[in-house]
Amino acid sequence: MMEAPTPIARGTLYLVPATLDFGVANPTPLQDVLPAHTLQIAAGLSHWVCENAKSTRAFLKRVHEFYPLAVALQEQQMAELPHKVHKKGDHTGDFDASGLLSAALHGHDIGLISEAGMPAVADPGSSVVRAAHALGLKVVPLVGPVSLLLALAASGLNGQNFAFVGYLPQDAAQRSQRIRELESLALKTGQTQLFIETPYRNAAMLEALLQALKPSTRLSISSGLTLSNAQVRSDPASAWKQRAKPLDKHTPAVFAIGA
Repeated sequence: MMEAPTPIARGTLYLVPATLDFGVANPTPLQDVLPAHTLQIAAGLSHWVCENAKSTRAFLKRVHEFYPLAVALQEQQMAELPHKVHKKGDHTGDFDASGLLSAALHGHDIGLISEAGMPAVADPGSSVVRAAHALGLKVVPLVGPVSLLLALAASGLNGQNFAFVGYLPQDAAQRSQRIRELESLALKTGQTQLFIETPYRNAAMLEALLQALKPSTRLSISSGLTLSNAQVRSDPASAWKQRAKPLDKHTPAVFAIGA
């Protein structure tokens, strides 16, 4: 009687946080923001689902300075999330990412990584995590920087009740209306409202906030988190108006408003 073949153990999906210095001139020392365990896991992976293969290779090159890669950089298997996922997000369930996880069904561990920070948090990747759960794969988030939580902790605003609302409208009138809606929600409920903007529009966002917010509403802006030029300021809008400084148009920032 022939024995049944031994089933292949399925791989694990690791959520690998990247540093927050993507695209900056002076990168943060890797060991200052990522623990050894995260670096070791990343070095041991050979299959990736990523936002951008080029930035992932650059990240792995930095990891290799501390821990040898299990597979040479040129031999790493990388699958990029589709461009439409970058533009519209993949949190609605419209995109089926199960095809990107086929290697895990054959026993390979897979890393999910974005260009900066934690994948699937203010970045693409939730569709991959959702697909992993549907396929019965183990999902393991690794420790690393998450800009939203760092900004919230440094803001002095309500950390017990908060919401991340993504990007605000680009149209000036719609953006001002949205700011007032978020301000009203924050003042009525005490819920801190967090949002982000493309760096080159940081200055326009600050101007819109100072025009729309009530004088007593608190505004916190955290930029360049974990970098040597990191800045965090949290003050009532009236104080910002008296001594507002232009925001760097190259450095990512997290905005927060609250009571």
